[in-house]
Amino acid sequence: MKILVGVQGTGNGHISRCHALSEAFSAHPEVEVNYLVSGRAREKLFDMDAFGDFQWRQGLSFQVREGRISVLDTLSQNPWGQFWQDVRDLDLSSYDLVVTDFEPVTAWAARRQGVRCIGLGRQYAFFKQTSALPTNILQRAMMRQFAPCDTVVGMHWEDIGTHVLPPLIHHAPNVEPTLAREILVYLPFEPLDQVIALLQDFPEYQFSVYHPEAKRSDLGHIQCYAPSRKGFAESFARAEGVIANAGFETSSEALAYGKKLLVKPLSGQFEQLANAYCLEHRQLASVMESLNANYVESWLENALAMRMDWPDVGPALATWFANGAKEPVTILHERLWQNSQRIALSA
Repeated sequence: MKILVGVQGTGNGHISRCHALSEAFSAHPEVEVNYLVSGRAREKLFDMDAFGDFQWRQGLSFQVREGRISVLDTLSQNPWGQFWQDVRDLDLSSYDLVVTDFEPVTAWAARRQGVRCIGLGRQYAFFKQTSALPTNILQRAMMRQFAPCDTVVGMHWEDIGTHVLPPLIHHAPNVEPTLAREILVYLPFEPLDQVIALLQDFPEYQFSVYHPEAKRSDLGHIQCYAPSRKGFAESFARAEGVIANAGFETSSEALAYGKKLLVKPLSGQFEQLANAYCLEHRQLASVMESLNANYVESWLENALAMRMDWPDVGPALATWFANGAKEPVTILHERLWQNSQRIALSA
C-alpha cells in the first residue's frame, strides 16, 4: 500500500492534524506514506520533520488583510496558472490512495488521473448540510470545488452526521490546567500590535503570545514568541485558558485538554464563523466578534472550562487507511463516537 497525503499548509491546524496522522502511521511499516504540502511559502514552514522528504507546491490559499478575508486579494494573488500546471505535472501512477487534508493540488490531480481520493479534515464536515454548521449552498459548493474527493471524512466536536468523526489530535489524557492566570494567545490573522494592546490592561495575568510577525520579546506580563511547534505545545500545556481565532484544531486541543476557550472568528471566513457559532451555541467556548478588552475581561474572570473526552482517532484512521479504507465510514463513525462525552470543569 502506498499513500500520498496532501497537507494544506495555510493554517497550522492542518499541519498539526497531519502530524498526528503521521505519528499513527508509524505503527504500520507495511504502508509507504509520502506527503505533499502546499499553501505556504516553503521557507515559512517549520517543525516539518514528521513528513520526511515531503514535496512542496505553491498551491492556493485565502488572503487576509487587517484580520479579514480579502476576496480581491484572494482572486488576484493566488497563482492560478501555476496551480493547474502543478495539478497536470503531479504523477500519481505509483499510489494506491490519495488522502487530502483540504490540499487542492493532490485532490485535483487524483480526480484527473482516476486515483481514489479521501478528503480528511474539518472542511469535509461542511460537505453535507447540517444544522450545527450553518452554511449556504454556495459556500458548500466552494468547499467541494476547492479540494474535491471521492470519500468524505469530516471532523467535528460532536456527532452531527455519519460522515463526521471526532477531531484528530495528539491524544489528550485527562489533564488539568497547571498554572492559574496563565493564558496562551494565538491570533495569527490579527495585527500583532492590536493583540498586544488588547492584553495591556490585565497585568494580573501572564500571556504567552504566538504570532507570525512576532520576535522573542519580554513585555512584562506579555511574552511574545515566533511560531514554534515545541514552544507552543509547552505554553499550551501550562495555560489555564486559550484565546485564539476560531480555527478547528486549536479549539479542539483546548477542549481535549480542558482549557477555557475564547475565540475571535476571522471576519469573512465562513468556516470560522460557523465554528464560532457552534462553540457558542453548544456552550463549549466564549466568542468575541472583535478584539474587545471588555469581552476579554469578562471571560478571564467568569468563564468555565469544558473538556471533551474523545477517543484517540489517529490509530483508528491509520489502521483504516492501511487496510485500504474499505470499511464504510459510517462504521468507523459509530465505533469512534460511542465513548465520547463532554465534561464541565469547575472554575
